[in-house]
Amino acid sequence: MTVADGHPAVPDGPPAGHIPVMADEVVSYLNCRPGGIYVDGTLGGAGHARFILEKTSPDGRVIGLDVDEDAVEQARVVLRPYGERAVILRENYKNVKTVLTREGIEGIDGMVIDAGVSSYQLGSPERGFSFTHDARLDMRMDRRIKVSAYELVNSLAEGELAGILRAYGEERKARAIARAIVRERKIKPVATTGELASIVERCFSPRLRHGRIHPATRVFQALRIAVNNELENLKAGLEGGVLSLRPGGRMVVVSFHSLEDRLVKTAFRRMTSGCVCPRDVPRCVCGETPRARLITKRAVFPSPGEIEANPRARSARLRAVEKI
Repeated sequence: MTVADGHPAVPDGPPAGHIPVMADEVVSYLNCRPGGIYVDGTLGGAGHARFILEKTSPDGRVIGLDVDEDAVEQARVVLRPYGERAVILRENYKNVKTVLTREGIEGIDGMVIDAGVSSYQLGSPERGFSFTHDARLDMRMDRRIKVSAYELVNSLAEGELAGILRAYGEERKARAIARAIVRERKIKPVATTGELASIVERCFSPRLRHGRIHPATRVFQALRIAVNNELENLKAGLEGGVLSLRPGGRMVVVSFHSLEDRLVKTAFRRMTSGCVCPRDVPRCVCGETPRARLITKRAVFPSPGEIEANPRARSARLRAVEKI
C-alpha cells in the first residue's frame, strides 16, 4: 500500500500519479500476462492494480481487496477506466481464498501484498497513524474495528503494553516507555498522537531525541501492528494466497520492516522446502512436499533512483514464490 510520489513511470504503464513502491519489480516478478487473473491484496491507492491491468491488457483482471473504506472509494475512481476488468471489494486479504470462492474464481495467476501502512493513511491526520500531525490516537486501517490505539494505550496493563512495544516495535526501552505512559494516563488519558510522541520522547536522552529516526517511530509501529493484527493477517494471507494460485502462478510480497520480512521469508521457506520434521529425525515422517519454488533467492531492494525520489521506499524489500 505504501505509495511513492515521483517514481519514474514505466514504459506503456499507467498514467503519472501515485506510483507504488517497486512497481516495475512487482509486475516483472508476477510475470503478468493478458487474460490472467491477479489479486491485489492491499489495494490502497490502486497503484499496483493499475500497473497490472496495463500489463495484462486487453483482458486481464484484477481483484482488489482493502479493508479501508477510503482506499476502496479512491480505487473505484482510479480504476473506473478499466471497467469490469477491475473488481474492488472491501475485504481483508487474509480471507482471500474465501473471497475468491464466493466470487466464483477457482484459481488465480498471481497475487501481490504490499504490507504495512499507506502514505494516504500516514498523510491523513484524522486517521491517527502519525505523530507528524497532532490528532486523536486511532490507527485503525478498518474503522469497523472497535479497539483503536487510544484504547490500547489507555487500558492495557503496563506489562502488556511493554510486551507489545517489545514484540512489534523491537523497542529496547519498552518497559520505561510503558511505565511513563501509565504514569501520564493516571493524570489524564493519552488522547492524541502528539501527546504520545511527547511522552516517548522524554524517555530518551536529549542526544537521542533528534536522530535520523524519531524516538516514537517504533512505538507507533508496534501499536499500529497490534491494533490491526497485521502479522497474523499476513500469515493467513500468505497461506490463502498460495493455496489460491494456479500451478505456475506467483505471489509477490513487498514488506517494510524486519518483522514482516522475517515472517515472509520463513513462510516461503516452509512452502518451498516441504518437510517440516525436526532436524534430528533421521528420515521424513511428516509427508509434506514442496508447494512452491523460490523466485527470489534473496530479498530484492528498490533501485537507488527510486530511493532518491521517494525516501519512504528505502526500507522496502520484495520476495516472490511460484506455485508448483
